[in-house]
Amino acid sequence: MQTASTNICERKDRSQQLSEFKCSTVIGCHQCNKSIHEISLLLNIPRSTVSGIITKWKQLGTTATQP
Repeated sequence: MQTASTNICERKDRSQQLSEFKCSTVIGCHQCNKSIHEISLLLNIPRSTVSGIITKWKQLGTTATQP
């Protein structure tokens, strides 16, 4: 079960949200020292979205919510 406040993949300004897999891929790329620009190009998602996912991950420390 995921809540809006702890799910880093949810984008309130868009009607669609990223899959948990894609969010995890963003974090994995970040941990492999890829730049936000490189991640954006690799996954074909906006840099602002990549940046937001990384920022939320740093704040929460995880991509998944606790049950």
